[in-house]
Amino acid sequence: MSASIESERAAYLLDAQNKAVQLFEEIERDLIRPGVSEKTLSNEIHELGAKRHGVRTHWHKRVVRSGPNTLSPFAENPPDRIIQPDDILVVDLGPVFEEWEADFGRTYVLGDDPAKLKLRDALDPIWHTVKQRFRENPDMTAEELYAIACQEVQQAGWDFGAPIAGHLVGSFPHERIPNDRISLYIAQGNGDKMMVPGRDGHMRHWILEIHIHDRARGFGGFCEQLLTVD
Repeated sequence: MSASIESERAAYLLDAQNKAVQLFEEIERDLIRPGVSEKTLSNEIHELGAKRHGVRTHWHKRVVRSGPNTLSPFAENPPDRIIQPDDILVVDLGPVFEEWEADFGRTYVLGDDPAKLKLRDALDPIWHTVKQRFRENPDMTAEELYAIACQEVQQAGWDFGAPIAGHLVGSFPHERIPNDRISLYIAQGNGDKMMVPGRDGHMRHWILEIHIHDRARGFGGFCEQLLTVD
């Protein structure tokens, strides 16, 4: 594929992420608060995205979890919970902007619990450390990057809290293979090099996820955003 086409595709993905960043800023400013249920907050987020940003669809389910629910795997649907004044909260959205997917996730802390604040504040630096290690060796495989993500979180004193550290992202719907939980993910067992072209011949783009679990205290957090586009 030509360089101009690949640059255009990357620009669309970055634009979608920038729009997601703006949406998250509004969510933090206008919606996140104690005393409401996760389901209520999720519905409010959906309404906000539709009214202010024209988001008609999300390519994966909206995830709003607080407290012990932050330890639940993505595929699970833990019981709805009321957000508390001293809670930790994760928001994971996959909004589609003009047919291009964003996948963005952030962790928020209500109150001043030092353990929750420490975990939240560690996410972004670890994410950037893992990204830098990938950039130093872009020829690595997906399972090598997963091992690096686990290593960095463990060295910081926590558990890595997910079986994946990211996945493909692209135009909606991005490349999918039915029942494939390995080759399209940054995961153990995926020995494919990350920067090989996709089945359509285009450069593949990836989301990097960092999941931190503090199992002793019963909560976790995560962040995710584009790995392969700056």
